[in-house]
Amino acid sequence: MGTALVYHEDMTAARLLWEDPECEIECPQRLTAALEGLQQRGLEQRCLRLVAREASEAELGLVHSPEYVALLRGTQALGTQELQALSGQYDAVYFHPRTFHCARLAVGAALQLVDAVMTGAVRNGLALVRPPGHHSQRAAANGFCVFNSVAIAARHAKQKHGLHRVLIVDWDVHHGQGTQYIFEDDPSVLYFSWHRYEHRRFWPYLRESDADAVGQGQGLGFTVNLPWNQVGMGNADYMAAFLHVLLPLAFEFDPELVLVSAGFDSAIGDPEGQMQATPECFAHLTQLLQVLADGRVCAVLEGGYHLESLSQSVCMMVQALLGDPAPPLSGPMVPHGSALESIQSVRAAQAPYWMSLQQQGAAPVLSPSTCSPEGKPSPLLPWGPEFKAAATQTMAALSSLLDKLCLNPTPPVRTAVALTAPDAALVLPPGVLCQERSALPEEMQAWARPHKALAQDKALTALGRVLYLLDRLLDGQVSSGIAATPAPATAATLDVAIRCGLSHGAQRLLCVAVGQLDRPPDLTDDGRNLWLNIGGKEAAAPSTFHVCVPLPGTTGGFLNCVLALVLPLAYSFQPDLVLVALGPAHGLRDPQAALLTALLRGPAGGRVLALIDEESTPQLVGVLARVLHGEAPPSLGPFSMASPEDMQALMRLRGPLEPQWKMLQVAASP
Repeated sequence: MGTALVYHEDMTAARLLWEDPECEIECPQRLTAALEGLQQRGLEQRCLRLVAREASEAELGLVHSPEYVALLRGTQALGTQELQALSGQYDAVYFHPRTFHCARLAVGAALQLVDAVMTGAVRNGLALVRPPGHHSQRAAANGFCVFNSVAIAARHAKQKHGLHRVLIVDWDVHHGQGTQYIFEDDPSVLYFSWHRYEHRRFWPYLRESDADAVGQGQGLGFTVNLPWNQVGMGNADYMAAFLHVLLPLAFEFDPELVLVSAGFDSAIGDPEGQMQATPECFAHLTQLLQVLADGRVCAVLEGGYHLESLSQSVCMMVQALLGDPAPPLSGPMVPHGSALESIQSVRAAQAPYWMSLQQQGAAPVLSPSTCSPEGKPSPLLPWGPEFKAAATQTMAALSSLLDKLCLNPTPPVRTAVALTAPDAALVLPPGVLCQERSALPEEMQAWARPHKALAQDKALTALGRVLYLLDRLLDGQVSSGIAATPAPATAATLDVAIRCGLSHGAQRLLCVAVGQLDRPPDLTDDGRNLWLNIGGKEAAAPSTFHVCVPLPGTTGGFLNCVLALVLPLAYSFQPDLVLVALGPAHGLRDPQAALLTALLRGPAGGRVLALIDEESTPQLVGVLARVLHGEAPPSLGPFSMASPEDMQALMRLRGPLEPQWKMLQVAASP
């Protein structure tokens, strides 16, 4: 199972035939630039290439009216003046004699992708399409969009594959109001959109794009709008939106399929959005979505109008779909105050409908998003000279960033496993390296000397393999690894791994110790190491670099711990190495251990070393190897509420830590 790339060169045929500054940016070069970027990086060659087919009119009818489909069919025979006159009846739309064909290919590509994923032919994929679709409605084109490919794909997945729960994530910078209207009363589809809103001063200027638009009838709570009321939102804001809004709801919803309206006008350099999220951020967002729905993620291109930014962002997303580690996020991980206000508003609006938010005590909305000083509406497509100048300045910074990303190539070995005595029942994914080499004897003995638990030959042998694997992670030869150690030596081995990592090149090391593992007594709070213990006797933070929390006893409690504490701490700290230690009697079920490990791939750019007890089952070793190799973790099972004790412990911890670790924040400061 791999990653599908669905495309057809005919989708470059439609183009603008008259002067229209508003519409000129939706051009064929958007597709060719994205495809050339994938080819230059060798990513297209790693995908299963599928040639898009046309959607049938019956398939279009899953969402659109027969009259509207007939109207679009008729555009094939119209002349330029007639096409221009018809286009003028819609908002920011142009038609071309080939538009009907292109739009049917766009829908067909999305349906092919869903079919390939749902039949198990591939694990995930991208439909590289135009025209985009998320603004189009049952009987109206809108905002460059003709047929709503993602909405049709959701209906198709339910009808053909019998799905009951589909998640749509729309990260385009414009609100996908077409998709919202189609599913606003449907509890089987959870629709999440973030979008530039500016208190209703940005296109499409709709009241129903605000946070308090949550659906209708049976669909109440299944429409989730996160309005950005300022431009300049960046990596920290996007990650905070996922950690504190989308993912808690998504885990509770438990989708069977994730569809992504993948618009990259929300990326740096695009004057449409004027946002600051860098291309690698979309790899992180994609990676977070891959822990849902057994990894069944189907992305469909929507917007994105700066060709270089679009191309690089598409490449980052496809790398994540292929299982490559996401490069570390650049810049300080501090959400904007305006972003926190929006997050606070949407959590409050959604809390009545979701247990996960009710338990977190979603704060009341300070004021409605629309009750802001009135101003002149922003135009739909701000592509004037001043925006081009701003884009040029931004792209200078982007070019520097892209050069930096090219200096951090993917390690030749994605995952290595070092076990003391491999079990015959152990099944590892193809490509995982079984590593048997060890550090030099004098190096092992020097590190082991202070620890009595490492005096035995068995423990010393295991330590040698840990040290060798750790060095390969730090010198860029291996991305991630798993190493086994005898249970009595776990704490001592972890202590050595921390010190060795810090002395051999790691600038910031995060250690997530699960079970009864105490922090090494002479480890200093010098800002280079962060110790997080899950499974301590009580919630405590002796310092901002030493945090302990009891192991929650329910699915909901565990998810709250990971999403509201572990990941915000990790992304705030920005480590370049993560150690995950599963101590003796750690208490995690295999799916929990797998989810925790999978999610911790993100903060350090995939550089994760998992230390486990040598008596761990082959099943645990296998599932950890699979998630470190880029596969999805198994389901946690039915959602169950966190206990009041677990929630109180979590909330007591967060308050004192928020001033240091800003990604913990879920509301703006008063």
